Parts: sequence; C-alpha cells; structure tokens
Amino acid sequence: MDDDEDIFAELEAEIENASSAAFREHGLNRLKAEMDLLQQQKRVGHGQYREVTEEKEVVRLSANEPRCVVHFFHYKFKRCEIMDKHLQQLATKYFDTLFIRVFVENVPWLVERLGVKVLPCVITFVNGTSKDRIIGFEELGNSDQFETATLEWKLLNSGVVRKDDSFGPTVVYGAKPTVRHNIRGRQLQDDDDEDFDLDE
Repeated sequence: MDDDEDIFAELEAEIENASSAAFREHGLNRLKAEMDLLQQQKRVGHGQYREVTEEKEVVRLSANEPRCVVHFFHYKFKRCEIMDKHLQQLATKYFDTLFIRVFVENVPWLVERLGVKVLPCVITFVNGTSKDRIIGFEELGNSDQFETATLEWKLLNSGVVRKDDSFGPTVVYGAKPTVRHNIRGRQLQDDDDEDFDLDE
C-alpha cells in the first residue's frame, strides 16, 4: 500500500490518454472515489491488526464496518497469542476487512452481551450483524499448531473476508460453515493447552 500515489499517477496518466473526455472524467472520478475510500480505510486501521481499548469504539466499528473480525483475548493466555499471530497475517492479506482485538477486561458489557465465555473467541461481523464465532481451537483442528489457512477458510465461509479482497493467491474453498456447538460446559485441565473459560 506504500505505492498508492505511484499507482494513482500511473492510472491517471492512462485515463488522460483516453480519447473520450467523458470517459476520462468518469474514470478520474471513479479513481478518486476509490483512493478516498482506501485512505479512509487506512485511517480506521484496515491492513493492520490493532487493539481497541474503548468499549464504545468496538461497538461502533463492529456495527459500521462492512466486514469486521473481533478477537476477544486475555494477555495471560497462550492460545490468545497464537490466535493473534494468525489474525495478524490475515489482516495484511484482506485489506477490506477490519481486524481488531479487545482485552476482555476492558469490555465487560460487550463480553456479557455477546456471551463470551471461552477464550480465545473470535466473532465475525458483516454489515453490523454477527455471522460466526470461533471459540477456542476446536474448529481449527483442536491443536495449537493449526495452519493460518484453516482460520482463513472459516473466515471466508462466514463471509467476513472475500477472495477478491486478497492480495495473495486465489484459493477455492469448500462447504458452508457448520452450526457452532456449545462447548462452555467442557472441563479444562490445563490453561496452557486448553481454551480459557471466563467462568472459572
């Protein structure tokens, strides 16, 4: 994204060489609108994975962004760090989707409202509506060594990321996501190897 001005100048030069003045004007207006949107998305945090500390800001972003991924995490939990690593990679790949993380102790009302009980918990929002949630690593192979592509597949199937938004290779993915099963009642032996239960 560092070469935005160079790309803009190159496209503007191509449009300037077009034979039709109306076509040139339409092309320049469209290009300007796309560049304005790109700059607005950069200001909000698209293309990066960042922490949001204010509860109202989390609500505003998840409600107003067309596609948003929110990771509810705790600093002291190893599996949340693992999830962060994968989400960081995907945030740079899918620029049109906003990726944020929120420390559960900063957002108690939201944790209660959304029923976040087990960490890590990733909730996807499309046009302000919750579409899917990934609780722990059960749907990701139930292993700390899951591939980023497994998480990417889940996000693609929830509609929160789209293949045409990707700056990487195009991959074809399979079936629709399954209904999420409730795992809140599961007994946990060791927090370093299992999901973190907020109720314990």
